[in-house]
Amino acid sequence: MNGNEHSAPKSNGNKFALFALAATFFGVGVTEFISVGVLPAVANEFHISTSTAGLIVSMYAIGVAAGGPILTSLTAKVPRKKVLLSVIVLFIIGHIITAIAPTFSIVLTGRILSAFAHGVFFAIGSTVAASLVPKNRQASAIAFVFGGFTVATAIGAPLGTYISDIFGWRFPFYGIAFIGLIALILNAIAIQSHQLKTEIPPSYKDQLKLAGNGRILLILAVTILGYGGTFVTFTYLSPILQDIMGIGAEKVSVVLFVYGIAIAIGNTIGGRFGDRKPLKALLSMFSVQAVILLIFTFTAPYKAVGLITVSAMGLLAFMSVPVLQSYVLNLAQRYVPSAVDVASSLNIASFNGGIALGSYVGGITADIMGLQHTPWVAAIMVFLGVLLTVVTIRLEKKK
Repeated sequence: MNGNEHSAPKSNGNKFALFALAATFFGVGVTEFISVGVLPAVANEFHISTSTAGLIVSMYAIGVAAGGPILTSLTAKVPRKKVLLSVIVLFIIGHIITAIAPTFSIVLTGRILSAFAHGVFFAIGSTVAASLVPKNRQASAIAFVFGGFTVATAIGAPLGTYISDIFGWRFPFYGIAFIGLIALILNAIAIQSHQLKTEIPPSYKDQLKLAGNGRILLILAVTILGYGGTFVTFTYLSPILQDIMGIGAEKVSVVLFVYGIAIAIGNTIGGRFGDRKPLKALLSMFSVQAVILLIFTFTAPYKAVGLITVSAMGLLAFMSVPVLQSYVLNLAQRYVPSAVDVASSLNIASFNGGIALGSYVGGITADIMGLQHTPWVAAIMVFLGVLLTVVTIRLEKKK
């Protein structure tokens, strides 16, 4: 039997493992985005304001950003497969707690537990995906597993919101727990323990070295500004579509569905670009994204060109994600190879930090100047990401 005959099963096994990871990312994507759709129902049941109910969104983001790196660091010396399966179990428990919660505080408890699982799984799942393929295909592998997350934005979240309208807001959380159970079984079968071995568990000294590395901190700042900038506008896209573009409320979900499809396509394209020259790809993506956001300032009042611009915004929204994640992993492998998982978790935290910052900036902009000004403010934030990317490229040339 020759070498090629040996490689096929391994390749098929790796594809199954990537699919298992993508299925879990899908469940996580649904739970992150469905929370916006169930806000009114949660507020009505517990007799709280919509802004208070909004804590199920903000507390979740904080849980991912804060809990992910901490738990990833604390579990650094635990076998990776055991950690992966444990956080999926935590994800399931969190959703069951949310679904049966008798009080709003317990709803938040379930959401925070789910968020902790999200942060750790995304961090380790990304490094596992990268380890399953050759180095020149890492960004594509990460894009594939993140594809589960982007499909959730296009299909899972709108479908979950629709189900909650019919059966109540608790029903989708039971459904997500069931998705988690399927993901648990898939990952237990598909991912082999030998695929998750780390040579030397990182010491706390290594983890501090990672957190103090200027190159890594710089790319994390790029993640926050470049990726987070789009959320200045995206967070308020529904009211922009209705109040400025004049689209009926019943048609907004269709536009958001198209936006989600564009996100999924962009994610795939980003993975392919990121395999070649990641920093040049990031520079191009963020530059085009900043221009499109600026253009949306002027096209938003007009349905036809406004919708074309929204589709373009969706295409760029996630395109940088696999490239940023892959590049952070490469930097960690170069400077602190024992702490790659921790570096991954820091970048996942930066994605969520970007979402929180973008939403906050968008809220201030909308309150002070009006919704129509959020696109150009978003463009400025993304352009700052462009400038930091230029700095990163120059540093890379000096290495």
